[in-house]
Amino acid sequence: MKKYILLIFACIYAIHLSAQNAGINFLHGTTWTEAVAKAKAENKLIFIDFYTQWCGPCLNMAQTVFSLPTVGYYYNQTFINLKIDAEEGEGITLAKKYGVRSYPTYAFIDPATEEIVHHSSSRQTPEQFIQTGKDATFLPNVLFTCKTNIPKETGSVLF
Repeated sequence: MKKYILLIFACIYAIHLSAQNAGINFLHGTTWTEAVAKAKAENKLIFIDFYTQWCGPCLNMAQTVFSLPTVGYYYNQTFINLKIDAEEGEGITLAKKYGVRSYPTYAFIDPATEEIVHHSSSRQTPEQFIQTGKDATFLPNVLFTCKTNIPKETGSVLF
């Protein structure tokens, strides 16, 4: 009987631990250069959540959307995820580079060019946020960004 009780507690504890890691896995302690290299190696776009310490909607998204298993599954499979404080350290430079003017701002970056391919902002439902990620990977959006980055003097046509 004691073995069964111990087994039940072990299962509950394992479920609890897996639930803690169910949401978006953001890279921590990683420089921008390291994140770009990782995204290139894994052939993924970079997702950046630009936030500030004082931003209420940022905290709400972190607690109610980023932590959900469905959101985590999609974003972890599709992107290299970064959470960047736009008012500290390297975040100041990156926020300026990507034109961040409100919080939260979600930026999707092509690691090959370090150009933004899609962006969004504000509080979103989990369904809206997953759609935001899907919009970032939608081929015409990526091709439009690529076309606008081709120097005019090349005279080349993509198709």
